[in-house]
Amino acid sequence: MHYFYLMKPGAVDSRLSLSRLPPMTALRAFVVAAQHRSFVRAADALNVTPAAIGQQIRQLEAHLGQSLFHRDRRQQLVLTETALRLLPGLVDGFNAIMAAVQQLAADDGDLPLNVSVAPSFGLKWLLPRLNRLRERHPQFDVRINTSAALVDFAREQIDCAIRFGAGNYEGLYSELLLSDFILPVCSPALLNGPNALTDPAMLRHHTLLHDDGESSAVGAPDWRSWLKLAGLHDIDANRGPRFDQALMVIEAAIAGQGVALARSNLVSDDLAAGRLVHPFGDPKKVQHSYYFVCPPHQLPSRRIQLFLAWLKGEAAQEAPLLRAPTSPLPAEEEGAGR
Repeated sequence: MHYFYLMKPGAVDSRLSLSRLPPMTALRAFVVAAQHRSFVRAADALNVTPAAIGQQIRQLEAHLGQSLFHRDRRQQLVLTETALRLLPGLVDGFNAIMAAVQQLAADDGDLPLNVSVAPSFGLKWLLPRLNRLRERHPQFDVRINTSAALVDFAREQIDCAIRFGAGNYEGLYSELLLSDFILPVCSPALLNGPNALTDPAMLRHHTLLHDDGESSAVGAPDWRSWLKLAGLHDIDANRGPRFDQALMVIEAAIAGQGVALARSNLVSDDLAAGRLVHPFGDPKKVQHSYYFVCPPHQLPSRRIQLFLAWLKGEAAQEAPLLRAPTSPLPAEEEGAGR
């Protein structure tokens, strides 16, 4: 049986040409090394070793039969005439590949979206609102990955993340979603029971619940700094049980086991439902906020755009009390965040 191939005029038969191309990894190593004028910086950009870059360059030079780099008197990397002729076409080619991939990504609305969130934010804020995302976009599937660790987008199958920090995530697109506040919370029964929490001084009669886990790691203020700002120097800020998860602190407060110092976005639904109350004092704004984060090349994705638009709409509906301007806690009273 004979097969006939119809080709556009001027087209190259890929069965003949592709086998003659140098390895794509070698071409990419050359482009990045040429742009950085350094094997070391190219290795950092591609997350490989300088030796690996050198090996790829030698492989490409062997394939072409020509040198691509040499060193000048100061040992600086210099492109040869061959390299200068080769580089523009390769840059255009890689840009065309990226454009094609981004165009495909823009039409990916039916694919699942892999989202990374901290466990506390995922359970207390994101999960209760996901039903509204499904109502708006019934065919849109979200896969939630809970982790307090920062995401390595290059190694993990994660499309985007929601993180609590200063928003300066190098090499990533970030957009502010929610400011955060710190406030004392307790159960309604504790508020109205013996030694009613009518003012901060009454805290000396109640158990203080401490978050030594996620909130501490991201720099949220603790009881020591809060009591100091309130002028309550005679209350032992260290007494009371300690927990390694913000979720446990909040649940202990709901159960009436003491007073918690909570981040507003983690207790907003509990306050609205009456499971918790804010007994006194203005919520204090903390220096860090919640940010939507993703690699820049993911931003045109239809999935990303749908999810981000929905997130911003939900964030805009937060209780005015928790968005109202209040005096921020001094930066020195907070940790570094992340």
